This record gives sequence, C-alpha cells and structure tokens, in this order.
Amino acid sequence: MLDAPCSGSGTICLEEPKIEETFTTKLIEKSVKTQIDLLKKAINLLKPKQEMVYSTCSILKNENEEVIQKVIKEKNIEIVPIQFEGMELLPLLPTTIEGTLCVQPNELYEGFFIAKIRKNG
Repeated sequence: MLDAPCSGSGTICLEEPKIEETFTTKLIEKSVKTQIDLLKKAINLLKPKQEMVYSTCSILKNENEEVIQKVIKEKNIEIVPIQFEGMELLPLLPTTIEGTLCVQPNELYEGFFIAKIRKNG
C-alpha cells in the first residue's frame, strides 16, 4: 500500500479562508514529483506477480492517472481492476485508466483515488 502525499484536493473546503495560499500549482507539482518517485521505489520492492495499492486523497488527474501512466511506461506493471460489492453506490468521477476508482467528494465521502497495480514477471 502506497498512500502517497498529495495536494489533498479531494478533502479541501473551498470556503477555507486561505485556500488560495495553500492549494497552489507549486504544491501540485511537488506532489506529482514525490508521487512518481515513491511509486517507482515501491514497484522496485515488489516481487514479480505481487500487487500493491496506490492511493491519494486527490481527485486531480495529474496526481493520479498521469502518475500511473508515466510509471507504467517505465516499469513492467499492469492495472488490476478494482471490484467489490457495493461499488455501484459510490459517487465516482470518471477516470482515464480502466479499473481505477476516483471517489467524488460529497457530504458523505472525501474524494480519493485508488489503483491496484501488479508487477509483471
């Protein structure tokens, strides 16, 4: 399990007084770099056919799908589709990688992203 540091875009309150000062492009760029580095290291630790879960509390494509797509190009990994009973009840946002989930924040849920990754032989 890699719960990567992120911008927290799925958990922010837009009415927060200093949101413009804390939620910045610089924060997102720094988060993406850290996420890529950590994901590569985590995959290197996996043995062939082992699986891991990558997650963030962000709903931004560049912190989620784009990070995974970049690492997939460099590493021998695949996405394992996430399926579980009751999944259809979750408020989901569209994702560009089949089998991943991005939960839309609402009054019941904070927003987050998850992907299950398998290291190939």
